Amino acid sequence: MARVFYLVPIMPIELSVLSAFLVAAAAIVLSPGPDTIIIIRYTMSSGKRIGVATVAGVQLGLVFHTVLAIFGITVIIASSAMLFKGVAIAGAVYLAWLGVQGFLPSSSTFGFSGTAATVSGHKAWRDAFVSNALNPKVIVLYLALMPNFLDLERGNTGAQLAVLGAALIVINIIWQSGLVIAADRARDWLDTPNVQKWISWSTGGILICFAGIMLWTNVFYTLTL
Repeated sequence: MARVFYLVPIMPIELSVLSAFLVAAAAIVLSPGPDTIIIIRYTMSSGKRIGVATVAGVQLGLVFHTVLAIFGITVIIASSAMLFKGVAIAGAVYLAWLGVQGFLPSSSTFGFSGTAATVSGHKAWRDAFVSNALNPKVIVLYLALMPNFLDLERGNTGAQLAVLGAALIVINIIWQSGLVIAADRARDWLDTPNVQKWISWSTGGILICFAGIMLWTNVFYTLTL
């Protein structure tokens, strides 16, 4: 009698561990950050399609960080004070520049003539990707959070990191898609130049604050220790 063999796929990580990671990651994802502000700004200025492009840029940034973690590059960056501070400075400068754009009359983010100037899909995903890729908070997330959910005895830590990274991206997509929908519906408030200016200035100011916090936390504060 012929034997029948069933090939049961083995998950690189236990479902209970993955569930615990989802809870911890969700708490982090729901906390406001530069990604949230950029998504809201570009969706309210240019509509749902550009908002989706911005969300895609954030996820590309997370894919980038996941690849770095799998190949051990995240550990190298975090272990080198010069590299880590270099990333923090570059990220802060980029965020500050995005913030400053909100105060420029010729800004392509918002127009003050009664209609909002549209942002291109390329600019939306590029700004979201770069700000995420250069965010030291995400590096710390991959370095401090994910290792706690790795099972070295199961082996294949690369596959485990890939699953955790994919789970984080799924949570991001769900949450940030909701942000896009909410921001798109709020576009009705953009009928007047004064409201456009308020949104542009407030989001610009918040991004500049994030840049300052990034520099203080990851560069200046560590120098005083």
